[in-house]
Amino acid sequence: MEHMETNSRETLQADFDTFDISEELGFVLEEPLTHLPDYYRVWLDLANNLTHLIESRKLRDLVHNMPVLSPDLLSNHRELRLAHLTLGFISMGYVWQEGQHAPAQVKHHLTLAWPYWLVSRRLGLPPILTYADSVLANWKLRDPTGNMDLIFSFPGGESCRGFFLVSLLVEMAASSGIGALEVMNAMKICDLISIQKGLIKVTQSLKKMKETFKLMHSKFDACLNCFRWKDNPMLPRGLLYEGVSSEPILLSGGSAAQSSAIQCFDALLCIQHEDETGAFLTRMRDYMPPAHRQLIETLSICPSLRDFILSHSSSDLCQAYNSCVSALVDLRSYHLNTVTKYVIVAGNRARSMGCPLRGVGSALNNTGTGGSNIMVFLKSVRNTTQKALILERPSTSRETETQALAC
Repeated sequence: MEHMETNSRETLQADFDTFDISEELGFVLEEPLTHLPDYYRVWLDLANNLTHLIESRKLRDLVHNMPVLSPDLLSNHRELRLAHLTLGFISMGYVWQEGQHAPAQVKHHLTLAWPYWLVSRRLGLPPILTYADSVLANWKLRDPTGNMDLIFSFPGGESCRGFFLVSLLVEMAASSGIGALEVMNAMKICDLISIQKGLIKVTQSLKKMKETFKLMHSKFDACLNCFRWKDNPMLPRGLLYEGVSSEPILLSGGSAAQSSAIQCFDALLCIQHEDETGAFLTRMRDYMPPAHRQLIETLSICPSLRDFILSHSSSDLCQAYNSCVSALVDLRSYHLNTVTKYVIVAGNRARSMGCPLRGVGSALNNTGTGGSNIMVFLKSVRNTTQKALILERPSTSRETETQALAC
C-alpha cells in the first residue's frame, strides 16, 4: 500500500510539472516576477504609470518614442510572462487611450508590435492581453503578511482593481481541483475509491470558488472593459500589427472563458458544449498557456468518466459525480446572476440616465469579451452542464470497494 501511495504521489508530481500547475495555486503562476533586467525598464515604467498616462493622453507619444528593445535578453519563463503582461497592458492603453470612439487602428511596429509578437511566439500565447496575463500572472504580495495586490491595473480605480483581484482569488480557490488529475490517473487503474476522493476534492474546490466569487459584490462597480480586436464594432477588421502582418489581426481579449480551471473541470466531467458555444470555448484554449491547454486536451481524449460511472453500479461514485456537476452548475448560475446585475442592469440604467459608460464596454453591453451575446452564452454553458447529471442512479449502494475489486 505504501509503495502504491508513493507511486501515486510521484505520478501526480510529474503531472504538475508537465502541465505547469501547482498543488497550492493551481493554474495561477507561482511567484510571478515584478521586475525585468534594467534593459527593459522603459516597458515597466510605462505599465506602472498606465492610468496616469492614459488619462493624460500621453501614452501613445511615449510608445512612439520608446527605444527599440529586443526580447532576446528574456531568459526564463517568468521573465517572458512578465514581459507579455507588461506589453499587453501597454498595448491596451495604447489602442484605447482616446476612448471607445477613437481606437488606434495600427500598433506601432518597432517599439511595441514586433517585440510583443516575438515574446508571444516564445510563450505560445497570442499577442493580446489574455486571462492568463491579467489574472493568472498579475499578482504580487503587498506585505509579508500575505496581502495581495496587482502588478498592473487600468483606469477605473478600486472597481477595476477589485475585479482582477477577485478573479485571481477565485482561480486560487480552484487549486484543490487537482483532484481532476487524481481522477484521471485513478481511472487508468480502475481505482473507484480514488476516483470518488478526487471528485470530492473537485466539488469542494467549485464550492470554494463560488464563495470567493461573492467578494465581487463588494469590489465591482460595472467596470466594463471588453478589450479585444475580434467581434469588436470599434475595430471591425481587427488591429494591424505594423511590421508583423500586412493585414489586420483579429484576436479575442481576456475572458473568463479562458479560465484553464473551468475548462479543465468541463473536460473531466465530460460536459459537451455544442454548436457556437462549444466552438467558442475550444477557440479560447488558444489563449491559454500551452501546458494548460495540453491538460484540457488530455482530459478531453481520456475515456469518458461519465460512461465509466454509468458502467459501474456504485451509488457512492454516482453521487460524487453528480455533486461535482451540481457545484459547477451553481457556480455558473452565480456567474450569470452577477453579470446580469453588474453588466446588463447597470449598463441599461446608465444608458437610460444618459450616462456614457467608461471604456469600450458601452458598445458591448450585452456582449461578452469573446463577441458572443453574453446572456445567451452563459445560459447555454449552465444548461449544458446541468444536462450532464446522471438522473437514474444505480440501485445498489455502498459498493465502491466491491466494484474496485471487480475491476
